[in-house]
Amino acid sequence: MAHFGDLANEIYSGGLTGQRPELPMTADGVEVAAREVLPAEAFSYVAGGASTERTIAANRAAFARWRIVPRMLRGVIERDLSTTVVGTPMAAPVLTAPVGVLGLVHPDADLAVARAAAALGLVSVLSTAASTTLEDVAAAAPAAARWFQLYWPRDPQLAESLVRRAEMAGYQAIVVTVDTWSLGWRPRDLALAHMPFVQAKGIANYLADPVFRARLDAPPEESAQAMQMAVRAWAEVFGNPALSWSDLALLRQWTRLPVLIKGICHPDDARTALDHGVDALVVSNHGGRQVDGARAALDCLPDVVAAVDGRAPVLLDSGIRCGADVLIALALGAQAVLLGRPWVYGLGLAGQSGVAHVLRALLADFDLTLALAGYASPAELGAHSVVRDVIG
Repeated sequence: MAHFGDLANEIYSGGLTGQRPELPMTADGVEVAAREVLPAEAFSYVAGGASTERTIAANRAAFARWRIVPRMLRGVIERDLSTTVVGTPMAAPVLTAPVGVLGLVHPDADLAVARAAAALGLVSVLSTAASTTLEDVAAAAPAAARWFQLYWPRDPQLAESLVRRAEMAGYQAIVVTVDTWSLGWRPRDLALAHMPFVQAKGIANYLADPVFRARLDAPPEESAQAMQMAVRAWAEVFGNPALSWSDLALLRQWTRLPVLIKGICHPDDARTALDHGVDALVVSNHGGRQVDGARAALDCLPDVVAAVDGRAPVLLDSGIRCGADVLIALALGAQAVLLGRPWVYGLGLAGQSGVAHVLRALLADFDLTLALAGYASPAELGAHSVVRDVIG
């Protein structure tokens, strides 16, 4: 039986004939390499966070406060990383997080991510702010499992249209991001005076939407002036500060797909979400991009898991960088994790093959870490698998 961890033997075998991996093997390594090749605007947009970026640092520090307690002689020859979340089967409990404006880092953008994830049996979550329409991404990997992330706009008809388009295109869940009704204070982008959306980047799903287009005086592709007017129309509808819990009832009118809420950090919000019929939660602080000084996502996870009390799946986003991180998150109650920045750097370095490289490396690391810790599947993990570092 093949395991994701077999990648190590594959690399070592190649070394016998002088072959070495073309890309770095760690998340830190691909970030350093990407910084050398990406334009400053692209790298800053991906790497940057809110204000002093303390939340980015907190996300990483939170994982360092936990230690895995390996168990021995438990027979882990046959391993199975597969799981199912809200009815979607996946080869491993790792999804590609929704990241917008991928055209900044590579021309294949969202298409490359969808194909790389599909080849590994992983779920790819497409951002509303994609560089490619949700229909074209679905066509690029038609047999793949995929979810659609919704930035709920001010225009309810546009929100409904985006959701219905996703269901029609075969997306299997709607992930509503609730922590980004406005963009955070991002000094790296501000220093470069760089906002991709005002350059009509990352708004492909809007420009292709019939409701959005009906609001325009002229088709955006008609002229530069028409495109400028479309960008202004986008700015008027993106983000919805008036959105409230009661609005979630509209989703049940628009779609039969499972609904996940992304951006939950407080246990009371978790309970409220379930009271409003949400199917799953994603504990996330948006990778430290929204609220500077916010609590680390991993630190929020146990409280949210306790509040949910088994009534719905809980996933974790923000701070995942290696196999041990995945194991720790699952041990603390996450059913799956979402990976963001590392595969974006891989995309910038080598397109689809770069995304695949980062994902394969993370999965191999997780597979081997899981087995060496004495577990044959993620389902065997629990609070008994880790301890909090007394020094941390």
